[in-house]
Amino acid sequence: MKIYLNKPNESWVVDRFWEEWYEFNPNISTKSLNQADIVWIISPWTWKKINKRKLKSKTVVCTIHHIDFDKFTNLEKKDFLKRDKFVNYYHAISKKTKKQIEQLTDKPIVTLPFWINNKKFYEIKEKNVLREKYKISNEEFLIGSFQRDTEGSDLFSPKLSKGPDQFIEMVKRNIEARENVAVLLTGKRRQYVLIEIEKLDIKYYYYEMTSFEQLNELYNVLDLYIVASRVEGGPQSIFECAITKTPIISTDVGIASELLAPESIFDFNRDTIPRPNVDQAFKEVKKYVTPDWFNAYIKMFESLL
Repeated sequence: MKIYLNKPNESWVVDRFWEEWYEFNPNISTKSLNQADIVWIISPWTWKKINKRKLKSKTVVCTIHHIDFDKFTNLEKKDFLKRDKFVNYYHAISKKTKKQIEQLTDKPIVTLPFWINNKKFYEIKEKNVLREKYKISNEEFLIGSFQRDTEGSDLFSPKLSKGPDQFIEMVKRNIEARENVAVLLTGKRRQYVLIEIEKLDIKYYYYEMTSFEQLNELYNVLDLYIVASRVEGGPQSIFECAITKTPIISTDVGIASELLAPESIFDFNRDTIPRPNVDQAFKEVKKYVTPDWFNAYIKMFESLL
């Protein structure tokens, strides 16, 4: 069995999955489409770059990360249905994503969360040393958000699927409940949140680009990470918080309810106060650690041939 993965080349998390798959599974992987038994379309938005005639002769597995039906245009639906003609099986990364896919196709769907590399992401116990390194006071209650929040079309409009407005609301609630709240951001396209926290005169730290080493350290300096999204496939930040024992609360999106304790899930329509449960998240995420979790993927691919 030889598996070929298409690569997005976007310096995004899917590129990381692509690299880690080939790193950990060289014996069953190929970078030659001709030699592949299985074509894994891990980056479905770049599927048109793959030779269509060769797709017809292979077993094709397509990963769907998530579908935002509020922005799912007729053109995107046509593209999905066109690709669907070549796909034999779908791979959903969460139970919620599977339900989305079922609205568009009757092809078989396998649900399997992605993995987390605990050599890149892990707990660092010397929190004070890290805070000193990044010049962050130990008195500050530091809230983190490491995902883009602004539409790329104008670098101003909020990317509502990521819930940046909801993130700001949760920050405001924390300010009402405690002193010395500060915000730590990473990543590109953070303009919306940056503008809003400046309006509120909230202290913040912003690292636009980071290495994996820096990103892991920044998780470890946080007092709280907030996922405020309306639509997600993962997000991978939930895995990263769980494995680094970073306190996290999240809306009920993507993988959240499969990894986090019920009290860590929040709903803006309810008055309940979410509470991080670090121990529960860490217990659950250990199932998905590399290299062991790759065995689940290998069994999946073997069953599909």
